[in-house]
Amino acid sequence: MTALTETPEAASTPAVPAAKRAGGGLATYLVIRFLLIFPTILILVTLVFFLMRITGDPITAALGGRLPPDQLAQRIHDAGYDRPLIVQYFEYLGQIFTGNFGRTISDNRAVTEMLATFGTATLELAVNAVVVALIVGIPLGMIAAHRRDKTADAILRIFAILSYATPVFFAGLLLKLIFSVWLGVLPVAGRASTSTEIALSGLAAPTGIYWLDALRSGNIPAFWDVESHAVLPATALGLLTAGVFLRLVRTNLIGTLGRDYLEAGRSRGVSEFRLVTRHAYKPALIPIITVMGLQIALLLGGAVLTETTFEWKGLGFQLAQYLTARDFVAVQGIVVLLAVIVAVTNFIVDVIAALIDPRVRY
Repeated sequence: MTALTETPEAASTPAVPAAKRAGGGLATYLVIRFLLIFPTILILVTLVFFLMRITGDPITAALGGRLPPDQLAQRIHDAGYDRPLIVQYFEYLGQIFTGNFGRTISDNRAVTEMLATFGTATLELAVNAVVVALIVGIPLGMIAAHRRDKTADAILRIFAILSYATPVFFAGLLLKLIFSVWLGVLPVAGRASTSTEIALSGLAAPTGIYWLDALRSGNIPAFWDVESHAVLPATALGLLTAGVFLRLVRTNLIGTLGRDYLEAGRSRGVSEFRLVTRHAYKPALIPIITVMGLQIALLLGGAVLTETTFEWKGLGFQLAQYLTARDFVAVQGIVVLLAVIVAVTNFIVDVIAALIDPRVRY
């Protein structure tokens, strides 16, 4: 055997361990992605603030015509809405950094208290919807790829298109009609029955996430009551994203099934089902992780209609109520919180994708 020769350039270049290079690339990538959160949130906060001011000050928008002019002017002055807009903007930024989102106009409630109270309900619904989307989308995508260009594949592709294109409120009404009205097997609305809500509200330091509080207290009947109420809204919202996951898994599995290592498995007599479920599906899941951050924004947008349809008292339900009341202070707080959630979620997804797939880091 002949020895490999080194070029002068290679000899003069100090060797850098591959792990160090990868670690440096990952650290740089994560720092950049983390720093991008702040300008993203700042831009969103600025847009929300000025868009909310297009119709004038929030006091006039909510209470104009309902208060005498002198009382209205006094409330505007007390709230500081008669000052220059740029002064109000920088004051609002300062309040946000200290965790003060102001008080709602319609019910004079601290916005932070309202966000904490109803945010847990939206979080609970979003988590349930993601679980439904993964349970439905990934297995059906694998089946569609395995049965490519056959009847099952065509049916599943039509299902994916319909699940994504169907308005979430229409899907919710249809599910309520079938499972609540016709079959009578699931509750029609709400997060839990009245008795369960009373029992959970009496717990010491409740989290606001009903199923978690029920498990912490060992109240299994309350847990099943909460989950039965969550089935229909989570399904209506989860199907919105399940179609996206189905098509992603199908497309990537089809591409992965043509790889050389899978052809080698076929030549050795490994069944197609085993190749799909054991060897091909893991690489196909990486695009789902990267897209999941975008789907969180879609879920939060769909939560407004879902919560209204099922009277699920979360941020989406409250947003609709405050929009009707033209309470733009409350609306502004909810939209800013949702923007922060989307920005942070995208960062977390980027971290997970970079850890799984090193190509993302460069």
